[in-house]
Amino acid sequence: MRRLNAYLRFNGTCREAMEFYRECLGGQLSIMTVGQTQMASQMAPSMKDKVMHAALESDGMALMASDMGPPEGLVKGNTMSLCVNGTGDEGIETLFTKLSAGGKVTTPFRKEFFGMYGDLTDRFGVDWIFQADLPKA
Repeated sequence: MRRLNAYLRFNGTCREAMEFYRECLGGQLSIMTVGQTQMASQMAPSMKDKVMHAALESDGMALMASDMGPPEGLVKGNTMSLCVNGTGDEGIETLFTKLSAGGKVTTPFRKEFFGMYGDLTDRFGVDWIFQADLPKA
């Protein structure tokens, strides 16, 4: 099942923001820090406690977030993306290819340690993130 979610980017305040949103919206919050991932050894020690990925799910709503931003830094306008999530092969790579036409691919859709991932800015300036769990072997 594919799903479209809002994805927020913060500059070090992701945990605080997501805990606030959980208080307001209720639901189940999961947070993964950089230090909990394979990427920890590739990042500066100051990044260890930054949020790699957070997800708040409640009553059919999903809000995702991270302290990880684009190389140019965060400015109003690039702090929110639309995120297409799925499991296995549900045409997510095809959607990635279609939406990238005339736009700019920042990260090609590829296998990462946590699943398949890619991100782009479409031809209208909208930021998109694509994430798919790896198929079960």
